Amino acid sequence: MSWLTTYVRPKIRNLLGKRDVPDNLWTQCESCSQMIFAADLHKNLNVCPHCGHHMRALVTDRLDWTFDAGSYTRIELPKAPVDPLGFRDQKRYTDRLKDQRAKTHLDESLVVAHGTITGHKAVVAVMAYEFLAGTMGAALGEGIVAAARLAVLQHAPLVVFTASGGARMQEGMISLMQMPRTTIAVQMVRDAGLPYVVVMTNPTTGGVTASFAMLGDIQIAEPNALIGFAGPRVIEQTVRETLPDGFQRSEFLQEHGMLDMVVARKDMRETLGRIIGLLGRQPVADAA
Repeated sequence: MSWLTTYVRPKIRNLLGKRDVPDNLWTQCESCSQMIFAADLHKNLNVCPHCGHHMRALVTDRLDWTFDAGSYTRIELPKAPVDPLGFRDQKRYTDRLKDQRAKTHLDESLVVAHGTITGHKAVVAVMAYEFLAGTMGAALGEGIVAAARLAVLQHAPLVVFTASGGARMQEGMISLMQMPRTTIAVQMVRDAGLPYVVVMTNPTTGGVTASFAMLGDIQIAEPNALIGFAGPRVIEQTVRETLPDGFQRSEFLQEHGMLDMVVARKDMRETLGRIIGLLGRQPVADAA
């Protein structure tokens, strides 16, 4: 070790002072591994500018990207029983919920808002993957029912963005009962003669896929989203066959008739507005 590193370098550092550099300035794309400046990534709607990979989005960003600027209002959702089974694994379920609420600033894995999309009235429910992987419990079921009732009350179409790891194991059978419950909520919208549009994002799996996510009048997905009930590894081990390339991805499902369209995030608002206008035959609201 020389006198330069022992004495000179510390002296220079003390003179210049310590510089705090944020650790979230750059994001690595999970698809192409390119480093992306965080501000540029946010401007590009969390889509990699190098390979077009659609990264996960926060609920707040999703609402901002979907509704017209400054047009939407979030609603308070009904409260569901907390920890009905007294569940505990590595920690108590109540403690896990408390940690998630502090971390995400969300009450549950669903947010519902109403506003306009390209001038058309709409009720939008967005699943929050950042909250316990968007798992479906009693609170999510309450939220979907509340969104359906609001859509009927406002005579507006219902749009649901899905992102989920499936049923919430901490609620056991209560979680599974949300599958028929959310299906009934969708039927409420249909009985009122209103459009129901589903936008599936990466990933949409488990009981969500087996219920309200597959019941849309129009089924949309973001590019390369994983969509299915069980994951491809589980299916491959069960059937003991090699699955085709792209199995359970958006483009594969569209080719096989399970999706109506695959839409890039930058085109989603305009696409939803066009669909709502065609299905609902709504007059466009005044810009004022």
